[in-house]
Amino acid sequence: MSQASSTIALNRRARHEYFIEDKFEAGLQLLGWEVKSLRAGKANLTDAYVIFKNNEAWLLGAHFTPLLQASTHVIADPVRTRKLLLNRREIDRITGEVQQKGHTCVPLALYWSHGRVKCEIAVVKGKQLHDKRDSEKERDWHRNSPYKHFLLISAPGRLGLSKARGLAAPVRSGSCTARSDRGLRHWPM
Repeated sequence: MSQASSTIALNRRARHEYFIEDKFEAGLQLLGWEVKSLRAGKANLTDAYVIFKNNEAWLLGAHFTPLLQASTHVIADPVRTRKLLLNRREIDRITGEVQQKGHTCVPLALYWSHGRVKCEIAVVKGKQLHDKRDSEKERDWHRNSPYKHFLLISAPGRLGLSKARGLAAPVRSGSCTARSDRGLRHWPM
């Protein structure tokens, strides 16, 4: 899935509150005004979740804001229940995983794929408070790390050549070699 310009909406809250176990791609059964509002980027997945009823998957709580000029002849319900389009095997697999204690199914993203709206759903398990703190600490560490632009190629004590992304660099004893967006760097350890 390319999320460059095809992304309509992301559910950042789900990534913060849950451990993502398994991801699936599902189609959505939409009305005309909903497609128009999605083209304008008027979607919110924050409080959305997926339920399974009669061997069908349904998206609840997703809010698609109707455009005034697009839905003049229809009474638009922005939070209506929308059907998710999945294969029978996928529905059975997700249903089996959701029935385990502590697991549920939430949407992660809405995006365009070949002119159609797709929903990335995931089977997730809830995080406890200490898990959320650990995730936040790790994210902050990666964001504030002075070496985030460097890719470590070799460490001291190794012999021979070290390869990373097609780059071969000699390993010197007692030094470190790293590649960044500014070229190859060596420094003593």
